[in-house]
Amino acid sequence: MIAVLAAAAGGLATFVAIRGIPSYTHRAIQFHVESTPQAVAHGRKLVRLLCMDCHFDPTTRALTGKRMRDVPAKFGTIFAPNITQDAANGIGSWSDGELAFLFRTGIRRDGRYEPPYMIKLPNASDDDVAAIIAFLRSDDVMVKPSPVASHPPAPSFLVKMLCYVAFQPLPYPSKPISAPPRTNRVVYGRYLANGLLDCYSCHSADFQTNDPLQPERSTHFYGGGNKFRSVEGSESPNITGDVRTGIGSWSVEQFVNALRRGFRPDRSEVRYPMPRYVELEDDESAAIFAYLRTVPILVGPYRHQEDAMTFSGSVGQQLYEKYGCDGCHGKAGDGPIDLRRATKKFTTDEKLTAFLKRPSDIDPGNQMPAFEGIVAEEEYASLIAHIRSLQIDNE
Repeated sequence: MIAVLAAAAGGLATFVAIRGIPSYTHRAIQFHVESTPQAVAHGRKLVRLLCMDCHFDPTTRALTGKRMRDVPAKFGTIFAPNITQDAANGIGSWSDGELAFLFRTGIRRDGRYEPPYMIKLPNASDDDVAAIIAFLRSDDVMVKPSPVASHPPAPSFLVKMLCYVAFQPLPYPSKPISAPPRTNRVVYGRYLANGLLDCYSCHSADFQTNDPLQPERSTHFYGGGNKFRSVEGSESPNITGDVRTGIGSWSVEQFVNALRRGFRPDRSEVRYPMPRYVELEDDESAAIFAYLRTVPILVGPYRHQEDAMTFSGSVGQQLYEKYGCDGCHGKAGDGPIDLRRATKKFTTDEKLTAFLKRPSDIDPGNQMPAFEGIVAEEEYASLIAHIRSLQIDNE
């Protein structure tokens, strides 16, 4: 019996390893997108919120894809594909229906399944899905045809196996979906957090136990603890109302500041891989906060205060770590967001200081937090000196 079971398990493992991630039948659907200025503008906002973090390559300044460095190592080496309008390398030849079907179900038009590292939108409104497609069809520089070949992903055996037993395509909605009215703050906040921004996915216990169709059934829902492949090997924080380990002591203004501007109430930086949702409006952020107040309170991983941390090295290095620069840029500047060529763009200390203070004024849409009022004026010289010491000079 043991020999038979071992042989069966070995055969299954061999089958999964060879076949890889399964494919499914792609179903043609009717989904027509009307491209209006309003739809394109709204789609641009949604793409910046949902897609840019993975698909925007700072070297091409377009949605040509890049390596997803925050994907846990156990999932393999994953690259986000080119989603510009290039017909050969991007989505230029895809129909509206093919894109909508992919966004909803995770099934590409060739039948290939995209595992959970791609955000899927089974609960997003039809208007929001249409707006995303309208923007991808627009003349914005980020989506104009760019012939950059997509890197094929290298999923691990774990991902391949999970795609047979746990990760499955989602059903395409059987009826139209509408977003709730903004006037119902809690319900609208739930839609934003669970149906659109996928917040629960990171802030619950594990990607493997999330339930995209019924997010509330995800293990340790909003209690945090999901482990990231980041510079620090960090865990997602608890954002339920627990006072000690969650956000129970936060005000709505403090939550909005953390979500949109990247700083907690203690003035410590919200670190990578958490993006800055600069595109969200304050009332949208407040709606998410109102919804999170209704989520059952859980005790999550304790995040000590920034002032309890100790730092070593030069004054500049200590400031670099104190303000969380290493969270995105790595100890040596070679992290998920590489800054080793920053001074080639900002050739003087004055220009780099101005950028650090208000990044979006110089680079509109940049998600780096504004350090004006956070970093003391007398600290900028030492911080910039350390940043310059990390630069690559041989290119």
